[in-house]
Amino acid sequence: RGGGREQLRQGAGSGFIIEPTGIVLTNNHVVEDAVSITVRLDDGRSFSAVVVGRDPLTDVAVVKIKDKVEGLPTVKLGNSDALRVGDWVVAIGNPFGLASSVSLGIVSARARDIGAGPYDEFLQTDAAINPGNSGGPLFNMRGEVVGINTAIVGGGTGIGFAVPSNLVTALVPQLEKEGSVTRAWLGVGIQDLTRDLSSALKLPVTEGAILTQVNPASPAAKAGLKSDDVVTAIDGQPVTSSGQLTRTVALKRPGSTSTLTVFREGKKQDVKVILGTRPDLEGVTSRKQQGDDSQESSRRVGVSLQNLDARTAQQAGFNERQGALITDVVPGSPADRAQLEPGMVVVEANRKPVNNADDLAKAIRAAPAGSTLLLRVAAPGGSRMLRALRMP
Repeated sequence: RGGGREQLRQGAGSGFIIEPTGIVLTNNHVVEDAVSITVRLDDGRSFSAVVVGRDPLTDVAVVKIKDKVEGLPTVKLGNSDALRVGDWVVAIGNPFGLASSVSLGIVSARARDIGAGPYDEFLQTDAAINPGNSGGPLFNMRGEVVGINTAIVGGGTGIGFAVPSNLVTALVPQLEKEGSVTRAWLGVGIQDLTRDLSSALKLPVTEGAILTQVNPASPAAKAGLKSDDVVTAIDGQPVTSSGQLTRTVALKRPGSTSTLTVFREGKKQDVKVILGTRPDLEGVTSRKQQGDDSQESSRRVGVSLQNLDARTAQQAGFNERQGALITDVVPGSPADRAQLEPGMVVVEANRKPVNNADDLAKAIRAAPAGSTLLLRVAAPGGSRMLRALRMP
């Protein structure tokens, strides 16, 4: 910073009130770096507000009006699972600062994975969603909120996305109470079951999630799950893909018991698993290990870092015992475009070892604009990958 002062800038987004005492829902990326927040209602009233909880991995945040208020107009969260492709929906928000703008469209697709994070299941709509719409409500024809609009991708192209209300409903109580989301964890590597794999494994099913690896000492290992097991249901709910299994487990509470229906060597069986706490998310809201200089450098590429600690390394099945743990990635940022994800550990930058968050921050700071930083990253379970991070 060179003794200078960081310049503040004003931003705008949308949101909606779900409780008359002033509980507001919006996107995480709308309020993530906010120094102060003002909630302005359609009737012209303005209130100071504070973030009480946020979840970067689903881009959901809960904001509370500071003033003691009662009787504020509210909206009701509906059932997004009841939506069908072709249903009419209405998006309301503040696109480009144009308050209370309404756009009409249909549900184009459900459970859309756009690569924004590990828990993608967006509603896709052709209702116009532009910058400033982020955080606003997506209504069904009964006036119920079925999604939180987001402008992560597709702004102004006839393709908009919204976080489904059922996911939001599951997160809000924990965000209000604890300020962050603690997710359950199996400790496995997974991929989709395809018809070819089903044939090769001589299975009577063609949809599910194959366990490609089981981390030592993980909840899955303790329950007796093995590599090549195929999960077809969890607690009686069908599992048709690896992403669905990831999302379903993540919404359960750590310490709870779930029953997995699996096929092993062609035979069907049920396995009870006591779910653990997903270690790569434990540090999302705790960034004490990263200094001011590291934070400033990592903000350049849209990533938050902390040092990899021994406990997290062991629980996640990392072979590494040091590195820079990614705890948050800003949607649409250079880090996001490089396919970096929370839970990954950066162990090399341009073929030089990265022992902690400061090492990576220094490499980012030294990289000229327009250059590409070659990163070697480790994922939970021990697999390693290369990522090319282009400097803005």
